[in-house]
Amino acid sequence: MDQTFSEGYSLNNKTLASRYHKTIKFVEKCIRPPANILDLGIENLMGNLLKEKGYSITNTEMGLDLDTHYTTVETDGYDVVTAFEIFEHLVAPYNILKEIKAKQLIASIPLNLWFAKAYWNEKDEWDRHYHEFEPRQFDMLLDKAGWEIIDSEKWVSRTHRFGIRPLLRRFTPRYYIVHCKRK
Repeated sequence: MDQTFSEGYSLNNKTLASRYHKTIKFVEKCIRPPANILDLGIENLMGNLLKEKGYSITNTEMGLDLDTHYTTVETDGYDVVTAFEIFEHLVAPYNILKEIKAKQLIASIPLNLWFAKAYWNEKDEWDRHYHEFEPRQFDMLLDKAGWEIIDSEKWVSRTHRFGIRPLLRRFTPRYYIVHCKRK
């Protein structure tokens, strides 16, 4: 497979490759192929890597505003819904979490770091974080939307840069992933 999905998302990026490797290991621990997965967001490198592992992946439509359009997740027929770094981009993630019909959810989010502001891309209105959660905040959101957490992990995001923030990132968890079942 081509190691590059789109500009900036390449497995040649060691930090991204490490995060994707950890995410795939977590998914493999939670569900076995050929699970039928609805992956929130457009086609992406993570979904393509999961397809190579034997999972059946369907993505949401390009340009679909998941804050207001839930019809995709209201559809039966999916074993699992995955959302890899999606909920931080939504203004109101509770709404779509509540409407998911699948009985399982695997979701990962970037965590709020006390030493860094939330990511905000000035050039791309879709590439902004409205939320960066603490784990307990995300857990509460999932509980309120009707999900029970079965398993979870946190991991750091090591960069190969120098400075105080890159040093803090070596010790402070940046990502949180959960496997949930519908209550």
